Amino acid sequence: MKKWIGAALALLLVVSLAGCGAASQKPTQVDGDRAPGTTSLTITLPTWTGYGPLFLAKDKGFFAKHGLDVKLTVVQGLAERKQALAGNQVQGMATAQDVQVTLAAAGLPIKVVWALDESAGGDGILAKDDIKSVADLKGKTVALEVGSTSHLFLLTALQQAGLSDQDVKIAQMSAADAGAAFVSGKVDAAVTWEPWLSKAVAQKKGHVLLSSQDLPGIIVDSVSLRSDFVAAHPEAVQGFVAALAEAMDYYKANPDEAAALMAKGLGIEVKEFTDTAQGLHFFDAAGNKAFFGTPEKPGGLYATTEKAAAFYKDQKLIDTAPQAAAVIDPTFVNKL
Repeated sequence: MKKWIGAALALLLVVSLAGCGAASQKPTQVDGDRAPGTTSLTITLPTWTGYGPLFLAKDKGFFAKHGLDVKLTVVQGLAERKQALAGNQVQGMATAQDVQVTLAAAGLPIKVVWALDESAGGDGILAKDDIKSVADLKGKTVALEVGSTSHLFLLTALQQAGLSDQDVKIAQMSAADAGAAFVSGKVDAAVTWEPWLSKAVAQKKGHVLLSSQDLPGIIVDSVSLRSDFVAAHPEAVQGFVAALAEAMDYYKANPDEAAALMAKGLGIEVKEFTDTAQGLHFFDAAGNKAFFGTPEKPGGLYATTEKAAAFYKDQKLIDTAPQAAAVIDPTFVNKL
């Protein structure tokens, strides 16, 4: 399976860079009002509460204020998002930091310029009630998205329990589909996120075996931009992070209105957004400065990145572990 993943990632990158075909899942675009002299930028992301500030920055006009025409394309499948970024159909991606590592490892030049949130209970492993510990997963069928944050989370949990992915049966599907499959009783366990964690418990379908609150520092969401875009449009990138900083300030000052706008952008109910947000720690400008640090004194984001890179390489899911300094660009947040 591991060799297949590496080959698939390599093939995906080659096909994408050659421009052969579009993503199989058509992006859902949220367009901005483009004004003369603005810089266009398209960001792809899946439906996840942590990415709400992007919609807030757009809807409140913070991107436009900084001369940006930002489009947000919602694509659930990771492979499709990678293909779109590699083919320059989009210029950036909001995703988990460990996924940013796989992009860089596949030869896609990116720069992480903003940290959105850290999961503090918003992600986890759902299991049937008779599965009392991670060790009990041995021989069980676990639904997750291979090569994603969910995979890293499971591998970390299994490793701590003295197991590996060879000890479980992995059913490949998106995190959302994994949650649905678990609730419908099709699998023994699933690595997913809210609202599926709460849904499963509320419907008495199982329990949360382990959450990101139990394994802190693993799941961090960030925004990366293609390196060629960063090099060509540094002022636009500065405006991009400034707009997100303003969005976070607005969120703190107007939590109810902001939550409603972000939920609308993500296409989910407000209650679902607010409930899920309780399991997240959002980063504002000060939080980003501390988390990024500087090249001379790196912040926690570097350790998170290096841990993911080392782990994926050890699991032979990537051939080369990219250096955190090559993936992270702290320049822009430190100018806020």
